[in-house]
This record gives sequence, structure tokens and C-alpha cells, in this order.
Amino acid sequence: MEIRRFGVGHRRPEGPPGSVGVQGQVIHSDARAVITELAFRPGAQIEPHSNPNTTWFCVIEGGGFVVVGDEERRVAAGEAVLWPAGVAHGARTEHGAMRAFVVELAGPDDSHLRGILEGMGRRLGPGESGAVPRGEGSLAPRGDAVAESDAEAGEPA
Repeated sequence: MEIRRFGVGHRRPEGPPGSVGVQGQVIHSDARAVITELAFRPGAQIEPHSNPNTTWFCVIEGGGFVVVGDEERRVAAGEAVLWPAGVAHGARTEHGAMRAFVVELAGPDDSHLRGILEGMGRRLGPGESGAVPRGEGSLAPRGDAVAESDAEAGEPA
């Protein structure tokens, strides 16, 4: 089992290139995807930029604004924004902090090539319940004490 730590005390002091007031920690990176946790201070910004990969910006705490192309929208915890490959995108905060996971998938969306259609489910046959068996396991024991929230470091209280 591998456990990777992120959050307070584990972030790089600077965020992605072209950002101000953003700290981040890469959780996973390989040829398939990059997963990063970002913490935005009040007044933080990731300058609009584009890349060749399909990316999901998943807000987990606080809120702010995202830009995709020429459109800007307010986002809040519990919302995920698609940043399509090759389209300029960015994010910012004004008066509050925001935390997000960024999941960058290798290349553009290829679901249409693989026959995956959004909203399509498999019809269950006679006698099939569709229930998923309960998983087994437990959380890893905590090591060091977790640091307290620090609003000045982009960590919502």
C-alpha cells in the first residue's frame, strides 16, 4: 500500500507557472495522468493558459472563479469544471480561499473513439442486482500530528 501526503505542510511554496498566491502538491504523475492538489489564497490566480490534455478542476473547499475560453464562471466546493484540451483555461479567487484537485488526463478526450456515450448504462439481466460487494480495509495509522488550518497559506478554516 502506498500513501501520499498532501495539504498543509506538504505543498510547494509556489504553484504552477504563471500563478500568484497558489501552492500545490503533485499527488501522482505518470504517462496516463497527473493529479495535483492546489490551495488558492484570497486574491490568487492561475493565468489562463492551454495544454494538450483534458483536465478536470475539482473544487473541494471554498470557491472562486474559473475561465474556459472566453467564459468565466463562479465555482464552489462540490463542483468540477472540464478544461478541454487545447482551450485556454485558468482559475482565481477574490476575497476567500479555495482548494481544488486538478486531474490532468493524457491527451484529448477520446471517449467517442472507444464508443463511450455519456449517460449510457448497462441494462441488468434477470437475476442481476447490480450491487457492488462491500470492500474491506482500513485507514493507515496517522504519523505526525496534522497541522492546524492556516488561512494565510490558502487553507480554508
